[in-house]
Amino acid sequence: MADVAAMAGVSSQTVSRVANNRENVDASTRERVLAAMKMLGYRPNTAARALVTGRFGTLGVISFDISAYGNARTFAAISDAAREADLFVNFMGARAQTEAAVRQAFRQLMLQSVDGIILIESQILDTPELRLPSTVPVVFADGDTGHRYANVDIDQAEGTRGVVAHLLSLGHRTVWHVAGPRDSYAARRRAEAWHRSLKDAGAAVPPLLYGDWSAASGYRAGRDLAGRPEVTAIFAANDQMALGVMRALQEAGRRVPQDVSVTGFDDVPEAAFYPAPLTTVRQDFDAVGRHCVTLLLDQIGGGTGSPRQASVAPVLVVRESTAAPAG
Repeated sequence: MADVAAMAGVSSQTVSRVANNRENVDASTRERVLAAMKMLGYRPNTAARALVTGRFGTLGVISFDISAYGNARTFAAISDAAREADLFVNFMGARAQTEAAVRQAFRQLMLQSVDGIILIESQILDTPELRLPSTVPVVFADGDTGHRYANVDIDQAEGTRGVVAHLLSLGHRTVWHVAGPRDSYAARRRAEAWHRSLKDAGAAVPPLLYGDWSAASGYRAGRDLAGRPEVTAIFAANDQMALGVMRALQEAGRRVPQDVSVTGFDDVPEAAFYPAPLTTVRQDFDAVGRHCVTLLLDQIGGGTGSPRQASVAPVLVVRESTAAPAG
């Protein structure tokens, strides 16, 4: 740092401000310091910085399944927001949907010296009894923790109510539902909101079918539903299962939407290009990821209020896979 300061003709404190990307350095001075850093091959000593600031400049992220569309989009948004804040991200996958697996992932991330941890939770943990290490700030994305931890969530109930109301308004007498896994918090909330919306509308509540988020499981449920002539509207808990449902209906000779309306949830990029462009619920995963980083940085910065919650509103996207029932 002293060599950089001497070459740039500034103080060591100015070099420190440039290295830490502080704004109180004029542009020409910053350029001289950066040029000197490049010429001398200077890199800030993160260990020394951590000793001074008490921060490591790194966030940890835990997820059960980073291949899932929502988890992947949320993680990408977290990474973008962290990079904009000049922070690094360490990722740790948890293989089992258990509290023990999450605790193990926490311990491994804490050994890597992170300032805080975001848990992208797509499965139900042992809540509200869940107890995580209290040595680092924690934010949950899409999880039910009894509001003990900061949480960012998409209003699953609002999105589901919009789907059911849309289908009933077209004249369908009821809506059949292909739910996600029983141990998924998001799937459970969508199923509960579907049931409640039908009851509130005075419509019959059909038997619930379960999938595992995959198109294959939607296809299996769709083969069952395709053989029921009374089925005219189907709400699949995600777009992949909706695709499987549509394939099964097509094989059975039932047209979408002329014979059966089909809706999904997520609005994956391919949804607009399904054989019948899919009516679905758009979830703003980018907003979720950015809210997670904001809440986490607030805690890292010494926010003393009670754990905060943020909710992101979904949007119903109506396309050609839904129509009034035949006849």
